[in-house]
Amino acid sequence: MKRINKYVYPGTVRESIEGKRHYSVGQEKLPSVTTILQATQPEEKKQALQRWKQRVGDAAADAIKNKAANRGTTMHKLIEKHILGEGYADLTDTGVEATRMANTIIEKGLSKWDAWYGTEVTQYYPGLYAGQGDLVGVHGGVDAIGDFKQSNKPKVKDWIEDYLLQLSAYAMAHDQVYGTKIEKGVIMMCTPDCYYQEFIIEGSELKKHKHNWLRRVDEYYKKK
Repeated sequence: MKRINKYVYPGTVRESIEGKRHYSVGQEKLPSVTTILQATQPEEKKQALQRWKQRVGDAAADAIKNKAANRGTTMHKLIEKHILGEGYADLTDTGVEATRMANTIIEKGLSKWDAWYGTEVTQYYPGLYAGQGDLVGVHGGVDAIGDFKQSNKPKVKDWIEDYLLQLSAYAMAHDQVYGTKIEKGVIMMCTPDCYYQEFIIEGSELKKHKHNWLRRVDEYYKKK
């Protein structure tokens, strides 16, 4: 996968405002995409999460979430370093597990990308939101946004609505700032036992998720 130096991405400066992640871009302090998604989470999703916590217990729920978060952070770093052509190793138990997952995504997911413009770069829509995208590049001959995800178990598309909205948010931001026309979003997901899944949105489906994302943004600012 070749690198194309086509766009200049802003530096990433994060800060917490009222306990929520924001990005400083120029003179603006913009809420992150995940901050907006969390603040506008549908009631049924909140209830489902609460039922799960009650079933496994608060301590176990926190342990599961923390383990997944640490594994995901390490996996992302390993993939980023691979794309950049830099060496990186983590020999902890979490690191060994994350390395297997990262290698699976590299082999089965990244191999389908033709080129990359940026990895772990800040995407922002002036006046509305910002975030850090995993990958911007060319997939199947068209400009695309990519996201790496770890999952404790396999998913179906209906379960990952927030991930698809995240892709749509980054696509809209990139188009707005750089005048591009991102045509595709790609989720590359792996479980600890190295089961790989790929979810793609494009065409009318991408357009639908852009509209759904804008509704969440509107809801967020109305609450503010």
